[in-house]
Amino acid sequence: MDSGPEELMPRLLPVGKCDLTEDFDPAVPPRTPQEYLRRVQIEAARCPDVVIAQIDPKKLRKKQTVSIALSGCQPAPEGYSPSLLWQQQQVAQFSAVRQSLNKHRSHWKTQPLDSNVMMPNTEDEESWKKFCLGEKLYSDLAAALNTENLNTGIDYIKVGFPPLLSIVSRMSQATVTSVLEYLVNWFEERDFTPELGRWLYALLASLEKPLLPEAHSLIRQLARRCSQVRSGVKHREDERVSALNLFICLVGRYFEQRDLADPSDPS
Repeated sequence: MDSGPEELMPRLLPVGKCDLTEDFDPAVPPRTPQEYLRRVQIEAARCPDVVIAQIDPKKLRKKQTVSIALSGCQPAPEGYSPSLLWQQQQVAQFSAVRQSLNKHRSHWKTQPLDSNVMMPNTEDEESWKKFCLGEKLYSDLAAALNTENLNTGIDYIKVGFPPLLSIVSRMSQATVTSVLEYLVNWFEERDFTPELGRWLYALLASLEKPLLPEAHSLIRQLARRCSQVRSGVKHREDERVSALNLFICLVGRYFEQRDLADPSDPS
């Protein structure tokens, strides 16, 4: 017996078998209910059994999979963990920065940008990494300016644009989240730098609460990566320690990811 779709989808209305050879003009409206049902039947019969979507791969984001690690932060080496008072001070200062940014966002958004500032499209990951970090750091070269450029001014194309309020205020929440993703993923494979730190701080200050699931995953990924880099620092006086502690503190205490926060250090 030939098994057809009617075995799974029984016919509910008494419609006669359609004749696909009849002259069917979809532009002419049906005149009776029976004619309407026949037309629906004919259109359904003409649909292919399998349809393959035509997808433009250029419009797909390169990194669409969100991987969530369940492990927490690596504990700080002895003497590296900040005191509870220090963490509370950083949270209070960060909160004040966020309030000021929200209060003056509309003003800074109207301020003109310098002629050399060309903000990339939200989906242009490579351009955003170059924009924030500079071509030198992006290319894994020395981030410092050459001495020959010191007298000619700063070339922001090479060293990256700072997160000016006039720039950050123009970024939508979608752009803030996307750029945060680009930089956190970049950080996963590279060391911490001051250029990266400035932008991470500005982007965290621009995130709206409550956090979207994607942003929630990103800040946790950031805190874990900071703890990983911190665990490899050889000297307590390394300038990276304070910055790494700051981001772990903000994620754990301001954004209330308590399981990632450093424990209170009485020192």
